[in-house]
Amino acid sequence: MPSSAGYAPQQSASRRVRRFWPLLAGAVAAVALGTLGLHYVADHWAPDRTSYPVQGLWLDAHDGPVEWHTIKATGPGGHGADFVYLTASSGAGNRDLAFVDSVDAAHAAGLQVGAVHVYDLCAPADGQAGNFVTTVPRDRGLLPAAISISLDPEHCPNPPREATIDSELTTFINEVERHLGHPVVLMPSPEVEERYHLAARIERNVWITGDYWVPGYVSRPWVLWTATHRLHIAGVAGPVRWVAVQP
Repeated sequence: MPSSAGYAPQQSASRRVRRFWPLLAGAVAAVALGTLGLHYVADHWAPDRTSYPVQGLWLDAHDGPVEWHTIKATGPGGHGADFVYLTASSGAGNRDLAFVDSVDAAHAAGLQVGAVHVYDLCAPADGQAGNFVTTVPRDRGLLPAAISISLDPEHCPNPPREATIDSELTTFINEVERHLGHPVVLMPSPEVEERYHLAARIERNVWITGDYWVPGYVSRPWVLWTATHRLHIAGVAGPVRWVAVQP
């Protein structure tokens, strides 16, 4: 009869395997829970109100229906939004036909409101300015308008040189400021600022973008900061861009 000692190594290995699987399952569960926890924090994080007392959000038509009184009354940390910027127009041909109605509804809820134009580096400035001034009324008590400028390789694969954008952007700014009666705010993306140094060369207030921490890609003081693009709040179906004001 074979001795049981011959089976000892196999039995020992089998016991090790049986011990290994629960440990592995526990480790996987811990990682999954940790990942879910990080996602939850990321989806609900906003800058501390003691450091940034005035906060709001940037919405556009793609964000869907908005419950204006809800976003005014409640938000991260129990604090609602103080203001909202709405994308009014994009390039030379896209506009939010409901912009004025949204402005009126937001004002009725007690929110300050500003307009954003998404600037197209490959479209003529006068056409873009015409699109904006047609969409945004002159006398609505709006915050300074913001110009969002990003590189778009798909739509604009050959962005203009610095001299061209200087000329075109100056034309756009002049026409918009003439229409609204006050200076605009520049919102260059990190890639645009690296390429064109707009914040360094154009004397306008600056709106920066960087999730969860203040970025350092502009060389002058900023006034607005998109602190996260994935905040979930009551009153809007999907994640929103949450914005803090420099105190």
